[in-house]
Order: sequence, then structure tokens, then C-alpha cells
Amino acid sequence: MTDVVLAAVLGVLGGVVLTVLLLLARRLARGAADLGSDAERAALTALHHASLAAPHLRAGLAGPDVVKAARHLRVLLGSAAVAIVDADGALSFDGPSDGLESAAVRIAEQVTASGRRQVFPSPGADDDLEGVGAPILVDGRVIGAVVAFAAPVRASLVRAAEEVADWCAAQVELGDLDSSRTQLAEAELRSLRAQISPHFIYNALTAIASFIHTDPVRARELVLEFADFTRYSFRRQGEFTTLAEELGSIHSYLELERARFGERLRVTLQIAPETLATVIPFLSVQPLVENAVRHGLEPGEGGGEIRIASRDDGTHTEITVEDDGIGMDPEGLRELLTVGAEGLHIGLRNVDTRLRQLYGADGGLVVETNTGAGTLVRMRVPKSQPLHDPDND
Repeated sequence: MTDVVLAAVLGVLGGVVLTVLLLLARRLARGAADLGSDAERAALTALHHASLAAPHLRAGLAGPDVVKAARHLRVLLGSAAVAIVDADGALSFDGPSDGLESAAVRIAEQVTASGRRQVFPSPGADDDLEGVGAPILVDGRVIGAVVAFAAPVRASLVRAAEEVADWCAAQVELGDLDSSRTQLAEAELRSLRAQISPHFIYNALTAIASFIHTDPVRARELVLEFADFTRYSFRRQGEFTTLAEELGSIHSYLELERARFGERLRVTLQIAPETLATVIPFLSVQPLVENAVRHGLEPGEGGGEIRIASRDDGTHTEITVEDDGIGMDPEGLRELLTVGAEGLHIGLRNVDTRLRQLYGADGGLVVETNTGAGTLVRMRVPKSQPLHDPDND
């Protein structure tokens, strides 16, 4: 959980920094007339090139676009050439060649081995290029080096190369956190799938088997519902879907549960048509419905009713899943969502965690419940999510 919080905090900070850089870059594009002094214009230019270089470093120093970062860093440093070399010797170089690539690799090897910045004077004439190398450290480990060439290498370039190396390390770390966050989201989905499969599949197949001889048409319909449900739940790609698609899977799930419960399971839908296209995290509503059936209605002898609703709430779509089952102790619920308990309401906790990762600390589930009073679970999803297109996910 600490890693998740750290990733979220750094993600927010990264977003703020990027916004500032973009605003400054836009101001730079309007022309130099309103940018103030030469020092201010130089600072804006530096920030502009740093913002352009950052995305190309997020995949690591051996990424395919690191050479584009080197191009912007050369302008940033004002040097004749710049190289970014990872610990395995993979080179990303920008500037005139003249044998500098091989020199950059040799310099990077020495800097990586020593873990310290080093200056390499020209062995020839005074106007020959000199080099400076600075290590890129992540978690105390040297993962590569930044090498800059100039004639001559002045103290300001030495210091600047060291600062740029530290900045490169920060971009790589942010990329690692983004990757970890993606892997965590995928792990949460795998956990949900694993939680759904054994309990529900056994009950569904048992229900289907009970109709094979008495009502074969009904058994065939249930087999098709089961196929639709499993096809959706176990699809391999995509972290996002639409509310309409998720409701289709929920329909299949509830038809299979009705085969077990009969008239004891009643379902009411109140879905605003304009909310059907809302993009939601994959498997975010379905586990809430399963939780209502499994932990709300199933323990009681008389069954009960599940109410699924959605409404347009301005900038958000509000989705609620309510049951009139046994409910639960509010303190126990709080502990479940903050601490967790293996084997109990796993789907509820996973959905809450994923929503908070995507939409911030205030984006999690809101649960109203009490012992013997049923449970209402509410989630609010932004209607505008340009980065979460389910078709391109």
C-alpha cells in the first residue's frame, strides 16, 4: 500500500510539474517580447527542453527514444555533443560524430565504475573537444552516465552535467513507478478473476446441471449466459470498458444466480440512458453486484432485492449497487477497506483500491451499511477520461 501511495503522490507531483512546464512552453511560443529579461528567457528555454526530453526517458536508458532526449539535453547543456549511456553500454548520442561515440562509451565506463563525475581533458590541441561524465544513480545504483563534450569543459558545464544526470535518474524512477502502477492494476484484475472463478463457476455449473433433464431449453440458455459471462470476465486485455458492456456481463451473472435463487432473487435496474457510454474501470461494478449477492443476500434464508442504478451527476456518472440483505458492521467495513481481510469481500476492497489509484483519495467507494440494514455502495466516475479509451486500451 505504501508503494501505491508513493506512486500516487509522485504521479500528482509529476502532473503539476508537467502542467507548469507546458504553460511556460506555451508562453515561450508566443514570442520573446513579453518574456522579460535574458535570464528569464534562458530559464524558460531550459524548462521547455527539459519538458520535451522527459517522456523519452520514462522507458529507461536503453529505450528506443532516448536519442530524442539526448537531442534536447544537448541544447539544454549548450554542449557540442551529448551521450546517454546505460550500464550495459547502450549508447544514445546527439552531435557531430568525429569518433565521439566511442569516446563517450569509454568515458561512461569509467564514470560508471567510479560512481563519480569526471572530467576528461583533450589529449590534443587546445581547441579539441573535452568531455565530462556524470553518473545516473537510481536507488544508490549506477544505471548509466550522461557525457557532454565541449571545448573547453568549464566548471559550469561540469555542474550542469551532474544536475542533468540527477534529473535523468528522476525521470527513470517515475517511469518505473508508472510501470509498477500498471502491473499493480493488472494484478488487482487477476485477483478479481481468481476470486470470481472458483465460487461462482461451481455454483453456476451446478445450477445448469439441475435443468438439463427437467428444462433443457433453459439449460441451453444458461450455458450461453455462462459463456458470455466468462468471456467478458476473463478477457486478457483492457483495463477499461463502458458501463453498457459491464451491465451486459452483470445481466449474464444475475441470470445464472436466478437459476439458483429462483424467486428469492429480485433485481431492479434504474439506468439513465446517457450514462451507458461512461468509461469505467473493467470489473468495477460487477464485483459489487457479486458482493451484494454473495455476502448480502445468500446468507439470509429469504433472499432479497438488488437495485442497480446510474445517473448523470454533472461532471461525473454516479453508479449505485444496493441490497436489502444482512448488511455488516460499519467498523468492520472500515477495517476491511483500510486493512483488508483475506477471503472476505475481496472484490469490494479491490475495486475501492483501483478507484483510488485512478481517481485519487476521494475517488474510492462510498458504502452505507449496518447490521441487518442492507448495504448501498456508491461510486462516482468522471465522464471525461480521454486517456482511458476502452477501444485503444
